[in-house]
Amino acid sequence: MRITDLDITDVKMIVPKKFGDARGYFCETYSKQDFAEAGIEEVFVQDNQSFSASHGTVRGLHFQVPPFAQSKLVRVLRGSILDVAVDLRHGSPSYGDYVSAVISAREGNQILVPIGFAHGFCTLEPDTEVFYKVSAPYSPAHDRGVSWIDKDIAIDWPVKPADAVLSAKDLALPPLAGLPDRFMPPQ
Repeated sequence: MRITDLDITDVKMIVPKKFGDARGYFCETYSKQDFAEAGIEEVFVQDNQSFSASHGTVRGLHFQVPPFAQSKLVRVLRGSILDVAVDLRHGSPSYGDYVSAVISAREGNQILVPIGFAHGFCTLEPDTEVFYKVSAPYSPAHDRGVSWIDKDIAIDWPVKPADAVLSAKDLALPPLAGLPDRFMPPQ
């Protein structure tokens, strides 16, 4: 398993090793031991899966506040996405910045989005299935989000706002400047 940092500290790209033959392939998508050796100590407590029928479906940008803040380990089972993580760690030198990566079933790569980041993605293909582990259960009372088209964050999405498919909830998310909840960096 290859684990590397992306451009913002603590967001990681994870590429499991595939073992292939005439039948197809096998890979370990999660190994507590490999993660620990790379300094990743998250304990995952829940698995989630989403299906998006349309190309250009945007989900996010979501996060949960403490004590239900979540790290996410995201992979794609079918199709591909542009995955985005926005740094919400108050006092972080990259606060308000984002990092993005294409995650695809074809590549088998994954992204680890740690606590303190808003997370979202845009489907790059129709019929895309995304699977992710989280380190805390879903809590509606702690569920928050930030607008996917916030001009201060300026994410370079692969879809125009008029063509994107979003939920009513995601369309109503506030800008970064309107967030009352901020994460503190680890001590």
